[in-house]
Amino acid sequence: MSTVERDLLAPSELADRIRQKEEELRELRERMARWEEAVREAPQRDDTVFTSISGREVAPLYTPLNRTGAPSYLEGQGLPGEYPFTRGPYATMYRTRLWTMRQFAGFATAEDTNRRYKYLLEHGQTGLSVAFDFPTLMGYDSDHPRSLGEVGVCGVAVSSLADMEALFDGIPLDQVSVSMTINGPAIILFCFYVAAAEKQGVEPEALRGTVQNDILKEYQAQHAWVFPPEPALRLIVDMFEWCSEHAPRYNPISISGYHIREAGATAAQELAFTLRNGFEYVERGIARGLDVDSFAPRLSFFFDVHNDFFEEVAKFRAARRIWARHLKEKYGAESPESCRLRTHAQTAGVTLTAQQPENNIVRVAYQALAAVMGGTQSLHTNSMDETLALPTEKAVRIALRTQQVLAYETGVPNTIDPLAGSYYVEALTDELEAEAEEIFHEIDEIGGVVPGIEAGWFQGQIAQAALRQQEEMERGERVVVGVNRFTEGSEEVEIDTLRIERGVEERQRASMARLRERRDDTEVERTLAALTEAARAGENVVPRILECARAYCTLYEIRHAMEEVFGAFKEPVFF
Repeated sequence: MSTVERDLLAPSELADRIRQKEEELRELRERMARWEEAVREAPQRDDTVFTSISGREVAPLYTPLNRTGAPSYLEGQGLPGEYPFTRGPYATMYRTRLWTMRQFAGFATAEDTNRRYKYLLEHGQTGLSVAFDFPTLMGYDSDHPRSLGEVGVCGVAVSSLADMEALFDGIPLDQVSVSMTINGPAIILFCFYVAAAEKQGVEPEALRGTVQNDILKEYQAQHAWVFPPEPALRLIVDMFEWCSEHAPRYNPISISGYHIREAGATAAQELAFTLRNGFEYVERGIARGLDVDSFAPRLSFFFDVHNDFFEEVAKFRAARRIWARHLKEKYGAESPESCRLRTHAQTAGVTLTAQQPENNIVRVAYQALAAVMGGTQSLHTNSMDETLALPTEKAVRIALRTQQVLAYETGVPNTIDPLAGSYYVEALTDELEAEAEEIFHEIDEIGGVVPGIEAGWFQGQIAQAALRQQEEMERGERVVVGVNRFTEGSEEVEIDTLRIERGVEERQRASMARLRERRDDTEVERTLAALTEAARAGENVVPRILECARAYCTLYEIRHAMEEVFGAFKEPVFF
């Protein structure tokens, strides 16, 4: 019974209503006991375990008894667009605007990827997501010795403003939302992007999109870092500060659970580690002297969507409720926008199988459905061939069509949070919230996020969860269709894959050589020196990096200018 109901009832009516509820629960307990006794000896399937992918025991039946002691409807679920946002961050959700349909793309050179982007936009995609190659992710130029053999292989090579200009040539950056998956050198790629927009005549105020820029999860799971934790966190707060003033529509960070889950974490760990990282960023911003309501509204999130349908739906709902409560009660946020968790989602790459790859189309469709049922604002659907290579145009088109069928043919977006009120989903939402709070307590006990990273605690927790899941699969307890069961035809993988042409690295090196010949070396040296001095003086470095970008300094040159002050991170050995 809600607080509102209690206030509206007369004392005698209230007492009668309470007695009625107690009698109903007493009768339900008695009937449940008889039901459990009746089904106790019934045979159960021996081809599966009745646990979630995360290892949580799943009861055979959920009733109101699973939610006794839960908060009232208005306190726990409420209405969409209202605190605590459990049922969705916006009042009308997909009835007003569908989720943004993105496809993660990037390969070879900027010119090659630009052609793929135009293809995707022509086929109905509504946002772009940039996949960078590994040298770029680590802050190396394409002609750096450590880039040998990796240029353009698993993403697009971007080593300067010139590459960023080519990447978005003919694509109006004031009209297309762009997400960039980059972390260690994120602040540099962001400045390349801003400078490229300036070349189009687009001011930063008009830019929409997100740069991932979540360095904490890199130390925990992904391992694409540049600087040690403390200076890396400083750079993130620099971006909070600069974007709140100059690019108010752009999200300067996407706090990511995706890579944590892909590394093997459970749903509860993904939820807790991600949100605790988010709280760390909030605390760093406040420590800088920023008003929480000046930057928190532009913090966005990025979650994985795994195979366990109901657990994934509940995870999104719990995330919104936890974030709202902590921002309001702990960090003093007054604006609803600060408490409104908005998220991008991507189907789980780790669930894709090389065996019977067409099965991946089905997996992705169900995962996409879970993301939409959970209320995501943006969605990337993986292509069926991504476990084998970068996706072909055909595979990308099928992945995009999966979202479009979901959006326009199923009727799913017509009503908001359709699984609300399900005894199972509401119980799962409560359970995940409680588990996350327990993990927050553990993190506090070890001293916080950065000490936990430095001690290897996060890495160890993820490794243990990954090992359990792998062992379950190898023992056959966890069925993976086409891998450990129903394997007929798995040996015959007849599927076209994308091949990166030989010569990409040579073309990129030649392009960089031409860039170095035509730029103003005096201006390059001046801007790099000014950046190093700003880093040393504790200034916000975004304006200085922008100057370097406009002078066509390269990615590694800018990285090195800051590395002279910040040093480089080397992970300790934990295992």
